[in-house]
Amino acid sequence: MPARLSPRLAAIVAALPIRPDSRVLEIGCGPGAAARAVAARLATGHILAIDRSASAVAQARAAAAAEIRSGRMSVRQVAAEDLVLGPDEEPYDLVFAVRVGALDGRHPEAGRRALRRIAMATTADARLFVDGGDPLRALEIPRP
Repeated sequence: MPARLSPRLAAIVAALPIRPDSRVLEIGCGPGAAARAVAARLATGHILAIDRSASAVAQARAAAAAEIRSGRMSVRQVAAEDLVLGPDEEPYDLVFAVRVGALDGRHPEAGRRALRRIAMATTADARLFVDGGDPLRALEIPRP
């Protein structure tokens, strides 16, 4: 069953430059509705949905059982500022976050740490989008 999205979240997902083979990282996935909508647009790609909240991750996993079984989606409990790729995990080429304090300016130090982790978990030409634009705005991923 497709994820039911609010008009705002639907506009955000529609604005993402997703290809069928994209490797997408969602930071702060909550119950996973946006991640499921992204997974529906992937053929050979994958979305990793992360959230620091154990209850959000449990809700996302339960709601996305079919997407997880298909291999198009996985869910992990971790804060953006603590994200580390697994030993065989390929980097991501598209990152998005909606209402995440570390990336919207509310928590600048956490934001600096999160951006460093995002840089390590993404390809050299990866793009990062957050809400607050029309409907998205791009953030620079700092590269060493």
